[in-house]
Amino acid sequence: MSTTYIYILGESETSLWGLSGRERLLRTVASLKQTHLIDNPADIPGDAPALLLRADHLYDARVIAALINLQEDIVLYHQGDMAVAVRTIGKNIPTLLQALSSANMQAFSFMKEYALKDLQLGIQQNLKKKESPYILSISAANREELEWELFAGSYKGVTDLVTKWLWPIPAFWATHLCVRWKITPNQVTLFSLLLAIFAGVAFWYGYYASGLVMGWLMTFLDTVDGKLARVTLSSSRLGDVLDHGLDIIHPPLWYVAWGVGLTTTAFPLANLELWVWLIFVGYIGGRICEGLFEFWLAPFVMFMWQRIDSFNRLITARRNPNLILMTASWLADRPDIGFLMVVGWHGLSTLFLAWRVLVAWQVRRLEGSLTSWMEAIDPIRDRQQLAVKVFTRVPLAEKNGSAITHP
Repeated sequence: MSTTYIYILGESETSLWGLSGRERLLRTVASLKQTHLIDNPADIPGDAPALLLRADHLYDARVIAALINLQEDIVLYHQGDMAVAVRTIGKNIPTLLQALSSANMQAFSFMKEYALKDLQLGIQQNLKKKESPYILSISAANREELEWELFAGSYKGVTDLVTKWLWPIPAFWATHLCVRWKITPNQVTLFSLLLAIFAGVAFWYGYYASGLVMGWLMTFLDTVDGKLARVTLSSSRLGDVLDHGLDIIHPPLWYVAWGVGLTTTAFPLANLELWVWLIFVGYIGGRICEGLFEFWLAPFVMFMWQRIDSFNRLITARRNPNLILMTASWLADRPDIGFLMVVGWHGLSTLFLAWRVLVAWQVRRLEGSLTSWMEAIDPIRDRQQLAVKVFTRVPLAEKNGSAITHP
């Protein structure tokens, strides 16, 4: 694939999450392969693929990636008659730039007209959801709406019940504070790492109240760092490793520390070593089931296969649902019951995941491949379905009736 030259036209005086329209486009394009940003359109070779973008619009990164992969001259329209992106070759750029500046749409008559639906973008595997792509104009009047849209769009569709329903509003404002105070995602992650360590130490010595406070704050910051990275387009390899590594390693260590801490209470458990082994068997077994599904049976995560799997993700034995059990047991002054509930819930969850792997293997053997339930739904058309309501959202463009259409 040849290099696509990209030129950004104009500017936006309104910043979203601390970034102007041009800065946001620069960061978006910098993350894409086989692209070269230029400041002077005259530097584009005559036969090289070129892409013109407007700095006064907010682009879904999937749209830009799809435009780069096209092999024909096209003009992408917004709200019927506004050209917001042009994919062509270098020799056509001077004429088309002049046409864009003067709003002379006749200059695009030789090009194929595209709407967003023509790009055929589907499931976002990394965020475990299906949403319509967007292009939205940026202005001071819609700044708050656009910032919320970017934030909501950074959320995973399929996740646990705490992350999905408890954290969004406080995380939105915490992310705003981080942008205002110039706190980076990696700094948030490092602080959450410290909290994870201190919470584990507190559990180990039986200080459950302080451990739970630090634990819940850590889970909250675990949401904030990812959202901050996505809305400011400042993800890094180091941040990803720290974040995902922390997410995988610390939960079973918390549970073990909680069990050890019971020796300082009136409810120590006999055969603690056995319970600890069961914790690790359940935790590792569940992760193995998820890995087998994703890397052996399907090109997507297990929790996106069928509706039952997505609903299971809300409550399966991951850190946040387990923290609910631990917190409830502490409030009831029976931390030992909380520990046993976590052990039992891990066992049940892993058995359920193992059953789902077996079912998926049989389906693939009979039908040849697996398909996510999200492939067949439309988040707008099928809004009355419970799973669609829970695991998808209506994008801002659809709410405002500003879906992109042909002129």
